[in-house]
Amino acid sequence: LARSGTSIAKENAAGALGNLACNADNKVALAAAGGIGPLVELARSGTSIAKENAAGALGNLACNADNKVALAAAGGIGPLVELARSGTSIAKENAAGALGNLACNADNKVALAAAGGIG
Repeated sequence: LARSGTSIAKENAAGALGNLACNADNKVALAAAGGIGPLVELARSGTSIAKENAAGALGNLACNADNKVALAAAGGIGPLVELARSGTSIAKENAAGALGNLACNADNKVALAAAGGIG
């Protein structure tokens, strides 16, 4: 649903994935099932609600060290920086949280700066 459903289905799928990603085992399972890429795409080009939910889900997933690397490799830092700048108030909050989690990784700090996320 996060890849090919209706706009509302994508919004709901991103929200559900965010809720599931509150659990440590689910963080691993969601990443292994390929959940990061579709969430990055929703953060980039979904509806406002999908962007909010995707940023929240990515923030939850980014609490896992391996997922921090995978999220950056999937191109997730740029869309999150953009949401932190110009998203809805909820998207800004969720994106900032996700970026904070991602910044605990040294390579991600460099990528975050390169994406204009500092300053």
